[in-house]
Amino acid sequence: MIGRCHRNNGFTLIELIIVIIIVGIMATVAVRKLGTSLETAKYEHTKKELDALAAAMVGNPSLFAEGSRTDFGYVGDVGALPPNLDALATNPGGYTTWDGPYISRGVDPNEFKQDGWGTAYLYSDTLLRSTGSGSNIDKVIAVSSSALLGNSVQGYVVDADDEMPGAIYRDSLVIRLTYPNGSGSVVTSTTSPTADGSFSFSSVPIGNQRLSVIYTPDNDTSSYTISVTPQSDVKVAVTFPADLW
Repeated sequence: MIGRCHRNNGFTLIELIIVIIIVGIMATVAVRKLGTSLETAKYEHTKKELDALAAAMVGNPSLFAEGSRTDFGYVGDVGALPPNLDALATNPGGYTTWDGPYISRGVDPNEFKQDGWGTAYLYSDTLLRSTGSGSNIDKVIAVSSSALLGNSVQGYVVDADDEMPGAIYRDSLVIRLTYPNGSGSVVTSTTSPTADGSFSFSSVPIGNQRLSVIYTPDNDTSSYTISVTPQSDVKVAVTFPADLW
């Protein structure tokens, strides 16, 4: 009889080594891909959270109602930048104009001060920064603090006949602009127009501010809500509904 050579069904040592090498290569590739995916997820999470924190501070500029912007965040309510990120979640000092929490939408209220790597955000003036990835991820809130807090409101006032008050009646007009004072309450700035009816206010923070024009002899008042956006010089035309002068 011619003998037959039988082969065991198991793997030879060389085959096992080859399989182990292949599995090791596949595992290395998988780990690298997983690591890359995790880093990407942390990066995207951090960018999304920075955007949400910036919106909490200065509002979402795309939110409008009846033609006016409605959301100005912490700055719009308080009239100042928050002293720290905690002020976005809790009232920093019994402020009556504080209307938070401002980080309740889209941000974890327990981890909003840390980036995707668990590193605390750096916050200074109008800059938010993440350093957890080993390089900076920055979110610029505004070009400067004055762009948020140093705006102006200008306008003029006439009566129903489109007449200017002139030198005689200008002193009969009181113009008041009310806005948050940065310390948790509001302040009212008062001025009188020039003879041609023009007036102006400076250092006005962003937000929907209240403008009142009063004709003092009759206590006749016209009131307006003025939407002050960053880096703006708001123009207002006030026309009284009566022939006053």
